[in-house]
Amino acid sequence: MAKMKGDIVIDIDKCKGCEVCIPACPVDVIGVSKNVNGKGYNYVETVNDECTGCTNCAVVCPDGVITVYRKKIE
Repeated sequence: MAKMKGDIVIDIDKCKGCEVCIPACPVDVIGVSKNVNGKGYNYVETVNDECTGCTNCAVVCPDGVITVYRKKIE
C-alpha cells in the first residue's frame, strides 16, 4: 500500500474556531492560533507537517473551511 502525504488549507477568514477538527486529527496537525481573523475568532491553523491526508478534519468541519490535499510518496 502506498504511503500518503497530506496537506490542509484552512480558510482563516471563514473559520469560527469551533475546534471540532482538532480532536478529529489522528496526528495532531491542527491547533488554535493566538491570532484572530476579521470576525474576531481565534481560527485554527496547522502546527506541524505530519498530515496524512485522512480528511477527518474536513469531514467534521461544520463550515467547510478545510481543504485537504494528498499525494503518494514513494
